[in-house]
Order: sequence, then structure tokens, then C-alpha cells
Amino acid sequence: MRLISQIRRASTQGSRRRVVITGSGAVTPLGNNVSESWQRLVAGESAISKLGAEFKGLPCQVAAQIPRERIQIDKHLSKSDIKLMSPATQFAIIAADEALAAAKLKPSELSEEQRERFGVCVGMGMFDLAEVYGAFQQLQRGYNRVSPYFVPRLLPNMACGHISMRHGLQGPNHSVSTACATGAHAIGDALRFIRNGDADLMLAGSGEACIDPLSIAGFCRLRALSTTFNDNPAVASRPFDKARDGFVMGEGAAVLLLEELEHARARGAPILAEILGYGLSGDAHHITSPSDDGAGATLAMKRAIADAGVKAQDISYVNAHATSTPTGDRIEAHAIGRVFGDHLPKVFVSSTKGAHGHLLGSSGNLEALFVVHACAENQLPPSINVDHLDVDVNVVTKSCKWSEDQSVQRIALKNSFGFGGTNASLCIASYTGK
Repeated sequence: MRLISQIRRASTQGSRRRVVITGSGAVTPLGNNVSESWQRLVAGESAISKLGAEFKGLPCQVAAQIPRERIQIDKHLSKSDIKLMSPATQFAIIAADEALAAAKLKPSELSEEQRERFGVCVGMGMFDLAEVYGAFQQLQRGYNRVSPYFVPRLLPNMACGHISMRHGLQGPNHSVSTACATGAHAIGDALRFIRNGDADLMLAGSGEACIDPLSIAGFCRLRALSTTFNDNPAVASRPFDKARDGFVMGEGAAVLLLEELEHARARGAPILAEILGYGLSGDAHHITSPSDDGAGATLAMKRAIADAGVKAQDISYVNAHATSTPTGDRIEAHAIGRVFGDHLPKVFVSSTKGAHGHLLGSSGNLEALFVVHACAENQLPPSINVDHLDVDVNVVTKSCKWSEDQSVQRIALKNSFGFGGTNASLCIASYTGK
């Protein structure tokens, strides 16, 4: 403990503190954990299926759901916890537990001082509207019918709170809710907490679970969801493909363990990747649509690159936000072109949403997790269902080796954009050992 405290004091007095990823956890439509999700992703599989009878009559009939019986939540949480927590919070807790185990960290074995330097930054983009509707129906039957857990289950910061209480973590307790950029913002904010000396370790990510008839209906009214492929769910999400007609809703959680580099080295932690930079911007244009020139996305990427202290020419992969909407994918591709210019042909691009759908507030963190493992394993995840590419970027349609030269650091951007014109970009790189 004394050694780590000395390292922390020394590192805050010198150059900017470096931040690495030492653990990851996930509950996704593809699998119950990181390994299952990653293996199915790189194999080019799809987790999108047909919706149930309660969705009858809605224009969209597909989603990327997590079968509750598959993850056996009661093996992870007590009955009282399950009553108190929304499914999104439950998913986030399971993901956080996996991230801690992968990082070889047991908070119960840490000193009080160490736990005071260990924070949580886990958000939620949107709560389950069906839960609100159900509570309103109960209210019609009488005040006492409304569950005392109703409000706590809905609050976007509850996953953050429950994770900190579960493990006794008293560092920064911070939640983010920025629509579909939530997860990426959570990771970026956690990066800054460590850089600024507020913490040495941060669990960061998001959980989302709002696949219900009311939410699907609302997104259908926005004409945001895919409706053309109801009879063939596996191909409904198709970022960058000419036939794309809207996104497919998904659900799940992903959590990364961010750690100050010297702290990680001191305890012999496994290091998966390094976070080099974080950029944010606002479109200042429209509540649901970016401007045609992609100015907001361009700004976020350029700011992430500048924050990382690298050049655009150093980056060889972009994990795109691309949700499979006709307009959004085109504008993001244009923005990527603006950022990279003549270097664009040397940049690989993919969106993994073809496999797992759009997890809304939990998309940026899950996809950042996939970038982390791409860095660690030198393997690029694919964009599936691209039969007719209609954008001018180098889209990876089958998983492949990222770089033939293992001595060169692999550097990526991860983009996330949300309604309200909120944008985030993370710069993530393979760890060189230096």
C-alpha cells in the first residue's frame, strides 16, 4: 500500500498520468461474458432475433435481446437485490464483477486508503419505459400498489451506486447519461479522473435494458428502426450497406477497469490496452440528426487525436458509431474522411452493431471494449451484412489481423454519437510495455 501511495504522489507531480485497461466485463446479446461475446463477434455471427407476441402490430419486429434464463441472474444477485435493481443495473453489476476478476483485483482485500482511490463511472442512456407504464397502471389501483423500489430502479446513477456499495469503493462516484454516447463519455470521464489525480482505478461503462413495446413504438415513430428485414432478423442491422434502413435495438452492459499505469505495474496487473485520448463535441444542429458535413463528429475525433498526442497518420482503425441508418452512416463516413484525408485508404473501419444491434447508452462502452481486445489480440472485428458498400471508407467485412508488424503500436479511434448532438471519441492503443 505504501509503495502504491508513493507512486501515486510521484506520478501526479510529473508528466501527465497514463491510463491503461487492466480488466473488462460484459453481458451482451452475443454472450454472457467477454470471451463468448468476442468469439461470436469475430466469427461474424448475429445475435438479432424476432420479437415476441407483445410487440405485435409494431413496424419493427426484431431486436438483439438477452434471454434472461441464459444469464441466470439469481446466481449473481440475491432476490432482494433483483427487486431493487433494474435489469440494466443487474447487467452492469455482472459486467463489473467480471472486469474485477479479469484484472485480478479483489476490493475486499484492498486497504481503506486504496478503496478511497477507487471510483466508479457507470451510466445509463434510457430507462425502461414499460416499467414507468406498469407503475402508472398500479397507481390506478391505489397508491399503495406502487413499489417503493420504483424510483430507485429508474435513476440513471443506480448502477454506479450499487457497484460502489457492493465493493466498498469510495473514489469518484459519477454517472453519465448522454443518450447513445453515454458509455463512451463514461470511459472518457473516468480517464480524466485518473489523469487529474482524483483516483488510481475506475470501473467505467454503462448498462442498458429498454427493449419494450413502448420504447420500440417510440423509435418507430421517429423512423429510426429497421422495418424491412422483419422476416430475416440476422441481416436487419447492416451498417454501411446500401440496403440499411434503420438500427436494431439491443441491450446489455460492458465495464472496463481503468488504472493508472504505474499503479498497474506495481501490482503486476494484466494490461490489455492504453487509453491515449478523449474528445467531445456538440453538433448544435438538430435533436436527432447530425449536420450533413459531420462537423460535430469531426471535432470529437480531432480533439481525441490531439488529446492523445498523436497524428491522424498514426491511426489505423476506426470503430465507427454507425448504427445502420441511411443518413447517420453516410455522415460519419464523410467525417472520417475529413479527419484522415489522404491517409484514409490506410485506415480500417468497422461497426460491430451488425452483430449485436444498437445498445443505445451501452453501445460506446461495449464497442470500446471490443477495441481494447482488438488491440490486445491484433484482430479487427468485422462489419457484417455489408453486401453492397455505399460509403468511401475501407470497411472490414470479415475479421482479420490488424497489423503484420507487431513492433508498431496499434492505435484506434472509437466514435459514439447521441441524440441532442452529443459526440465522443476515444483514442485507444495497444500497450507497448514502455
